[in-house]
Order: sequence, then structure tokens, then C-alpha cells
Amino acid sequence: MSRMYELAEEVLRLARGAGLTIATAESCTGGLVAGALTEIPGSSEAVDRGFVTYSNLAKTQMLGVPAELIEAYGAVSEEVARAMAAGALNASGAGLAVAITGVAGPGGGTEAKPVGLVHFAAVRRGQPAIHREKRFGDIGRAEVRGASVLVALQMLREAAGQERIA
Repeated sequence: MSRMYELAEEVLRLARGAGLTIATAESCTGGLVAGALTEIPGSSEAVDRGFVTYSNLAKTQMLGVPAELIEAYGAVSEEVARAMAAGALNASGAGLAVAITGVAGPGGGTEAKPVGLVHFAAVRRGQPAIHREKRFGDIGRAEVRGASVLVALQMLREAAGQERIA
């Protein structure tokens, strides 16, 4: 079994054990994280929904990410990743959410935001969000997306393991 599916199984086990459901908010991964989770039998016990918000308008309409935030920081930013994760929680009944926004390539990169730059945020309801920035480099579109799925699953695992605030 691949590392991706091992992580997905672990995330689902932790979520079920904590009584949490999961929502994903994906841009550059286009639903691959939700796909990895739902590949696992029994995932319906823990997966609530996935949002594929590829466009800025989708981020605003589906997740409530303020257009001003996207204008100020760009869609590929810590601020937008955090807003996407919070929006996924707000738009669902889920207790866990992960968000991914990045430049998968081969085009679209700039000097400030090169191909391979991906921002992630994961949050457990009632807990502070976790953020990660990864610079995978111009390793190929499929490789950036695949590596991003692994990071997102690792972050969901981390967020699922957080203790609730009493």
C-alpha cells in the first residue's frame, strides 16, 4: 500500500476516534486529497465533503474567502490558505479541515511565487490552525500535486491528534 493510502487510513482512524468529520478545500490539488480519503473503505464515517475551489471566485463564493484578502496577498498565500480552511469549517459541519493552494505548474509561476510553491492550512474546530509553506520546485505538475496530497494528509493527521480545549 502506498504512503498516501497509509496516511489516509491513519487520518480516518484518528478522526473517527475523536468523533470528527473532515472537509477539504482544494485548489491546485483539484480534489486529490478528498479522493485519497474516499479511496479507503468506510471513509463515509469520517469524510463530510470536499470543496474544489480552483478559481478565486470559487474561493470567495464557496468558502467565504474575502476578495480583498486574495487581492492583497494573492491566492497562493498563507492568509488565503488559512481563510480557505476556516471557510471549509464554516461551510460544513466538519470538525477538521485542510486547505491547499499553490502553483503546480508548468506555468503560472513568478519570481515571488515560483512553480512548486504551495501553502497549506489545517484546522480542528476550536483549535488554532496549522500552516505550512512548501517549495517543491519545478518538479512537474503531477509531482507537485502528489507531494501536496501527502503534506495535506500529514497536516490532517496532526490536527486530528490535537486535544480539545476544555
